[in-house]
Amino acid sequence: MAGKQTPEPRSEWQTPEPPLFLQECVDIGANGGRGNLLGIQPVMTVDDYHRLDRFKQKLGGYLEAAAQREWITEKTVVVFPEYIGTWLVALEAPQRVLRARSLTGAMLRLIMRRPAGFTRQLFRAHSRDRIKDALFRMHADRIADAYQQAFSRLASRFGVTVVAGSVLMPGPRVEQGVLRPGDGPLYNVGAVFHPDGRLDERLIKKVHPIPLEEPYTCAADPAELPHFDTPAGRMGVLICADSWYPDTYAALRPQGVQFVVVPSYLVPAGIWESPWRGYGRDRTPDDVDLRDLKTITEKQAWLKYALAGRVRLAGCHAGVNVFLRGTLWDLGSDGSSVAVWDGGHYVSRATDAAALLNLWL
Repeated sequence: MAGKQTPEPRSEWQTPEPPLFLQECVDIGANGGRGNLLGIQPVMTVDDYHRLDRFKQKLGGYLEAAAQREWITEKTVVVFPEYIGTWLVALEAPQRVLRARSLTGAMLRLIMRRPAGFTRQLFRAHSRDRIKDALFRMHADRIADAYQQAFSRLASRFGVTVVAGSVLMPGPRVEQGVLRPGDGPLYNVGAVFHPDGRLDERLIKKVHPIPLEEPYTCAADPAELPHFDTPAGRMGVLICADSWYPDTYAALRPQGVQFVVVPSYLVPAGIWESPWRGYGRDRTPDDVDLRDLKTITEKQAWLKYALAGRVRLAGCHAGVNVFLRGTLWDLGSDGSSVAVWDGGHYVSRATDAAALLNLWL
């Protein structure tokens, strides 16, 4: 059913407080009936993760804004950024956790809240960074349940396909339609929800963790990257740094994907316009011009070596790349969301605000 959706008269879908910080809404192309990619660049705060109803309100507010612009149809694919679900670790946490001056301080306060449970999980940790591993393992059941509740509800409420960014979870799997953590290594993993709210049985695991993630997350095999058949066409999903490597696009190409979406999270604040420092260690693909190191900006590198520059390696030409914005404890954030189509690309304005990028296919 194309066109504007009528909001339900329920408080959880009203405009949330604090505001959306939405400053840019860009409509690219025209509705030809083939569907659209709706990239959500949200601004999230720690308070948005304190209660599940507030989390749903905040994300639902962005979809309401899109619906008001008639960007919600039965063929819409909504893309949320990387780590959007990870900070549900703060769900129902005491104020001393939310008001900690740093992520490290918040983690310590979460640990002290349940020291016995943390100690048990510490012995089950798989990662080099056993503290982060054990902390997220300890909260995994609650995070999985809240993550699925929120994004399943968003998908069914608006009748859209939702790419639910990503979340940290040990041994993630889907059993009888339910996302369940396991006893295995911690993964940066994403999920797709269909317009009826159903969780797809296939999960997206990050193939190329960045150096900051390596101590606590496991790398997946690119051969395990799935495709998803949506009302808008066949979709591939690459989580953040995976969009910088030819092997991930090569894995998607034989699957016949028609577009690729990339949920991302970039830290620290200010890096977007700073000199690009490269891939790190021995990660650089052979096709990268090493003269670009410290010569071009981070932004220019994303356009040259990530989705905008590599999407054709997957055998298609369209996609969106969205970033998580906001200040979560002392982490900061950066990045401008990108839409790519045959013959062009658009980069959202370089601000700390939220943005909606709508690309008609």
